[in-house]
Amino acid sequence: MNLSFKKWMTRLAKLTGVIGTLVIAVLVYLSPEKPPASQAFINGNVITMDADSSIAQAVFVQQDRIVAVGDNDQIAALITDSSIVHDLQGKTLLPGLIDSHSHFPGSGISLFVADLRSPPVGLITNMSALLKRLQEKAKDTPKGEWVTGFGYDNLMLDEDRHPSRDELDQALPDHPVFILHVSGHMGVTNSLGLIAANISQESRDPKGGHYGRDATGRLNGLLEEHAATPLQEQMLDLGVLNFLRMVSYSSDDYLKTGVTSAQNGAISAQMAQGLSLASRLNLTPLRLELWPQFDTFGQAFLNGTANVEDFNREKLNVGAIKIIADGSIQGHTGYLSEPYHLPFKGDADYRGYPRVSYPELADWISQYHSAGFQLAVHGNGDASIDDILDAFEKAQAAFPKEDPRLILIHAQMARQDQLARMKTLGVTPSFFSAHTYYWGDMHRDVTMGEERSSRISPARTAIEEGLRFSSHLDTPIVPMSPLLSVWSVVNRLSASGELIGGDERIEPMQALRSVTIDAAWQIFREKDLGSIESGKLADLVVLERSPLVDRLTIKDIKIERTIIGGGDGL
Repeated sequence: MNLSFKKWMTRLAKLTGVIGTLVIAVLVYLSPEKPPASQAFINGNVITMDADSSIAQAVFVQQDRIVAVGDNDQIAALITDSSIVHDLQGKTLLPGLIDSHSHFPGSGISLFVADLRSPPVGLITNMSALLKRLQEKAKDTPKGEWVTGFGYDNLMLDEDRHPSRDELDQALPDHPVFILHVSGHMGVTNSLGLIAANISQESRDPKGGHYGRDATGRLNGLLEEHAATPLQEQMLDLGVLNFLRMVSYSSDDYLKTGVTSAQNGAISAQMAQGLSLASRLNLTPLRLELWPQFDTFGQAFLNGTANVEDFNREKLNVGAIKIIADGSIQGHTGYLSEPYHLPFKGDADYRGYPRVSYPELADWISQYHSAGFQLAVHGNGDASIDDILDAFEKAQAAFPKEDPRLILIHAQMARQDQLARMKTLGVTPSFFSAHTYYWGDMHRDVTMGEERSSRISPARTAIEEGLRFSSHLDTPIVPMSPLLSVWSVVNRLSASGELIGGDERIEPMQALRSVTIDAAWQIFREKDLGSIESGKLADLVVLERSPLVDRLTIKDIKIERTIIGGGDGL
């Protein structure tokens, strides 16, 4: 958000004043219902995700905790007259699915911006359709106000390029416009947008970013990485009521896919305050894992002006500090050790670039690591991963920590030697495994070539190296659907049905661990979450059928019920 903390809270205070006489009634109405004193789930296929990956038949829950797991007879002995009994009728019970990296409540942005996504998610396949969608949005927007859009993908458009400043000017002459690329790492604006952002022809590239220019050197409206940040913040300046609407929308979006723990993987102070409020008002029943952005909100924890305890509560946890070291492979800003497969803008030597220089990266990692914080570092290209591992090895040597669990977010182009090094250093990858589905064909043909694309999100190699890992979707980059993530790492099929790196496929049980117990382990929550075992929180998901039977249809399995702490779900 583009608001200062003080300004944001002033708005919130005014809102509270308007509805002051209704506050108590609202809080009572929104108070979460207490879970049943006891309940049993019987006649099921219970995939526990415990250390032995055992299968059970029934589960007994008291209030918000699991107290027993076993067969029907064992659980029947615990049932009393007051227990609520759920007959699963052979359906599958899983631990609540854990979103190991997304930007909750980002999927709710669809309430306010034009949807510019291409197949297999959306319908935009050419520039004409993209501009028409923006014009439709402009009809409902007063002249002079921003028109925004999300999810365009230049690689998926017939024209195979970004929209231009001039095209946006011609299509929407009365509005500043900003459209965010599907990667979230860049966007395009028009002339009015450049003026609003104080970007002129004389502006120099910001550190870790780039202003696109045409052959004559004129700004073409493309803003990469840090250059796009001011307009991204403008895009998220929605006001308090719209923010809370976004939270409600995203909560339903996540719950219907079986998610019980959601994450915001690069959060600002304002967003954290907003989610704290939403959690207190029970506008979301989800457990929330918040990762402060390293160079803004994170600094408040580093210098002691904020404390984790000020935010943490039963369903909200401030966890790792997030650093973004490079950009996006499909956006050509991921930092590689070897050039992109097809020359980028005619440059056969182009390898992308770091968003944070190595000296700065090493300094930030050292500061946070020495202060005792867990770190989550975004690294897509293998050159960026080298930088991250070098910086962390240096920090770990100076300030040894027995079990650091630095999370390497995406680790998309991680090489085998880097995975081996992660194991040695106590680093754990979180793979964006669905890349093979959404962009597999483009990575093979455009960005990486066949050999490197076959090693995207190398889950099998990670297992062979003894690494625990999670699998995520980076929503709103792609829709939240953990079972699609599982299906992707099991099958590695592109949207066109092509196999992308068959040697990196893994078994369904291994893939399920990446969205349950191993995802919980990454964030030090394995004692409470991630498996169906006695003593753990009763976060559960009922599936219509087992994901272990037919690997090709895992993504199509219906989620029938989502349970959080014995209740509070969908």
